[in-house]
Amino acid sequence: MLTRSVASAFATVFPAELPDKTMMATIVLTTRYRRLAWVWGGAVAAFAVHVTVAVAAGSAIALLPEVPVRVAVAALFALGAVMLFREARRSGEASDELETAVEGGSARAAFAGSFALILLAEWGDLTQLATASLAARSGDAVGTGVGALAALAVVAALAATFGRRLVARVPIHKVNYVGAAVFAALAIWTAVELAA
Repeated sequence: MLTRSVASAFATVFPAELPDKTMMATIVLTTRYRRLAWVWGGAVAAFAVHVTVAVAAGSAIALLPEVPVRVAVAALFALGAVMLFREARRSGEASDELETAVEGGSARAAFAGSFALILLAEWGDLTQLATASLAARSGDAVGTGVGALAALAVVAALAATFGRRLVARVPIHKVNYVGAAVFAALAIWTAVELAA
């Protein structure tokens, strides 16, 4: 039963999360912070919170207040866009020495920023609702939780790895401009979903 629940949760959550906005956010966070392990760790920690809530709450997760969560997510993405745009302007003009100094102190910021963004962005998301439904249907909260968390961790690893390769090939200020555009688009997308 445990193996079936793990496989079912993984098979359901992985394809649902792969093209999700959270994957794009993880890529942007990785390119922004240049700390693959810390971004991945923050994302997985946030996913662990979501999976725990989903399997514990079961289908009741759908009753969480959707409007305030989506407003907060849209605001956070908009704030991220502004911050990335400012950083892109600064890093385009900054020396390598200044950039290294900023990079050296950003491990904690990478973990905390990734955790906070993914925690908010994923709240009430399709994969969390799917996990809650699977846990309620299967009666195996542990197996469902393990499978869902494994799927989310793999997607975050793929995104973080891709983001790391992007940083190696593209100047960081250009990545920050692209990141700002992605975050702005995610803010708009979230706001449109809220209005619909």
